[in-house]
Amino acid sequence: MARFDYQSMIQEALRHVLHLALSEVAEGGLTDGHHFYITFDTGAPGVEIARVLRDLYPQEMTIVLQHQYWDLVVEEHSFAVTLAFNGSRHRLAVPFRAVTAFVDPEAQFGLRFEITDVPPADLPVPEAEPEVRGPRAVKPLDPPGGQVVSIEEFRKK
Repeated sequence: MARFDYQSMIQEALRHVLHLALSEVAEGGLTDGHHFYITFDTGAPGVEIARVLRDLYPQEMTIVLQHQYWDLVVEEHSFAVTLAFNGSRHRLAVPFRAVTAFVDPEAQFGLRFEITDVPPADLPVPEAEPEVRGPRAVKPLDPPGGQVVSIEEFRKK
């Protein structure tokens, strides 16, 4: 039976939104008052920042893409940008998997991401349940903070 890790799928889909937004900015710049706050884990694998910045921000760092950013490059799994810190320019490279938050205040839009040390493909697969023959009771799922809606409400009668 296939295992669906929906949480990882959702996180990847949300990271794709970040990828698309940054790609548009890399091609055409920021317009109409938009600016981005991007928070990332500075110790995550693949993060490349200057030692002085890593010393100042050993765990997490928030960067702002607004007026003074240069050479924004968006790749499939990461982005790189040059920013000014205390009058000095520094190049940063950040994998999308290291990003913990993305906010565009102009659009009143924000995303929070879960960070996992293990890529989704390498997550342990739970042991298979013993085979059960015949009908069995299935406990309904209660999504956190959500509501279960019956599909019957949407069927044509």
